[in-house]
Amino acid sequence: MRNALGLMLASVGAAVVIAAVWFWTSSPRADSAVAATVSAPPAERLASAASAKPVPIAEDAEVTAVIPAKPPVPPQPKIACANPDALGVSRVVEIDTTGGPGFGFAHFKQLDFLAEKEIVLTFDDGPWPVNTPSVLKALADECTKAVFFPIGKHATYHPEILKQVAAAGHSVGAHTWSHANLNSQKMTEQQAKDEIEKGFSAVKLALGAAPSPFFRFPQLQHGPAAVTYLGTRNVAIFSCDVDSFDFRAKDATQIINSVLNKLEKSGKGIILMHDFQRHTAEALPLLLRRLKAGGYKVVHMKAKTPLQTLAEYDDALVKDMKLPVASTRPVNNVVQTVTE
Repeated sequence: MRNALGLMLASVGAAVVIAAVWFWTSSPRADSAVAATVSAPPAERLASAASAKPVPIAEDAEVTAVIPAKPPVPPQPKIACANPDALGVSRVVEIDTTGGPGFGFAHFKQLDFLAEKEIVLTFDDGPWPVNTPSVLKALADECTKAVFFPIGKHATYHPEILKQVAAAGHSVGAHTWSHANLNSQKMTEQQAKDEIEKGFSAVKLALGAAPSPFFRFPQLQHGPAAVTYLGTRNVAIFSCDVDSFDFRAKDATQIINSVLNKLEKSGKGIILMHDFQRHTAEALPLLLRRLKAGGYKVVHMKAKTPLQTLAEYDDALVKDMKLPVASTRPVNNVVQTVTE
């Protein structure tokens, strides 16, 4: 009897243990408990990462890239000179023309701004076919700049050439309307004013933009009344230090020797030449190379502000030349080929 009772109790206890083991291993709560310790749901991980503090970079860590807050602005490319031994431009000076300052020791000795071996290249009487483009090419080949003083009439004859002068970065002033001698006894003050203003208006018309307030008297004949008038207009007056007298030269060699010999004596200065002259155009390539070899450095003179031409002269010039108002129609609406 006792043996039977013990066997029964043992059987019941075994059944209870088996049931408990089955319940624990098959319960869904056990699965969820294990999953929670292995990985968090995706949304919880994202939130956790967003709220986490950034880990500081160790001092000895190598930084391979940095994401900028804004894309960097690419640097503007500089136009390189194709000639490694070019004369170039040593410095650029900005001229405040208030009151009509004068430059060039031949007539004006107050403003001595050039250092030893510094020169300013200037050209008168253009623009002119063949010669002016040849001068421009020689200057471009040496990556240097100059100041041009065109005659008003010539500017109206060849505006496309004068535009090339300005487009190349040279300064463009004026040299009267008709190359008249403003110091002549027959020249009245009004006539001198007309020559000056009409010349500037013609340059403006040719360029399609205001010229520099730079002026050179024809034949370097400085009429006192005209000098005073230019002062009231805040126009700088250019004489020279070295006159090439290229209009008298029999060939290019004579021009080169004249300029170099005079420069050797003066040591520096504003050089007067003429882009109108064929021999000057022929001489310029070698002259520029000789200047470079001699240690001379070009200074480019630029105006602080352009000249405000007078409306009455602008209007009168357009009327005299019978120029129409610029058309806005495209070329193919104006000119059409009807037969070939």
